[in-house]
Amino acid sequence: MVKNKQISQLLGTYLLLIALALIMLFPMLWLVGTSFKSPTEDIFSFPPQLIPEQPTLDNFITVWQTYPFANYLFNSAIVAIFTVSLNLLFCSLAAYPLARLNFKGRKILFALIVATIVIPFQIVMIPLYILVVNLGLRNTYLGVILPNLASAFGIFLLRQAFAAVPTELEEAARMDGCSELGIWWHIMLPAVRPALVTLAIFVFIASWSDFLWPLIVLDRPEYYTLPLGVATLAGTFSLDWRLIAAGSVISIAPIILLFMFVQRYIIPTDVGSGVKG
Repeated sequence: MVKNKQISQLLGTYLLLIALALIMLFPMLWLVGTSFKSPTEDIFSFPPQLIPEQPTLDNFITVWQTYPFANYLFNSAIVAIFTVSLNLLFCSLAAYPLARLNFKGRKILFALIVATIVIPFQIVMIPLYILVVNLGLRNTYLGVILPNLASAFGIFLLRQAFAAVPTELEEAARMDGCSELGIWWHIMLPAVRPALVTLAIFVFIASWSDFLWPLIVLDRPEYYTLPLGVATLAGTFSLDWRLIAAGSVISIAPIILLFMFVQRYIIPTDVGSGVKG
């Protein structure tokens, strides 16, 4: 009886999780299905028809040929790659001394950095825009990247990861004559690789899908990123949801592919394996 009760509870848990997953995935499934529907199919039927009756790639071809989505894709890739790279560099350089070096005011400085997480971007948006304009970075890649060079969340995440690395690894490196910069590069960064990959994914998604800041600093279509390019589809095609869905699928596909390739790296590493018991 006890075993049957446990099986029933486990089955109920799985059914609940599957139902929640389907609810969360429904908008994505509807978007993908709509992008492949022909003009003769009703996209707002009830109950919703997620699988197209006559799948077609015409929506993707029309969007790709009508608008320079290849250029939008290139712009988004440039912005995302540099944003991720600079975030990993600056956040790790800031997090390492906060986690491993003892200096006066370290805890206060860390608390002030973490406190900035609660500041909405809309508050600093206007000062950032004035700064970008005064630096002559409007309608440039650097102007889009500048506000995202580092983040308080990234510093917090890496600081916690660095703090968990055994001190024996650090002491052994110092005995071998390794400098602080060498310890950061050769010991600490490999030890916190899962945290680095996690931060890279978060920053990539945020940069790739960012709409507000590129909309503010970019007004030349040749510099538009994918979110801005998708937004222009609404006016061009008079809310043809098939074409807008096709553009949206093109926009989110790189994020899904990135997660599929790097998810195996988001696992804890046995940083203590280099320490003898």
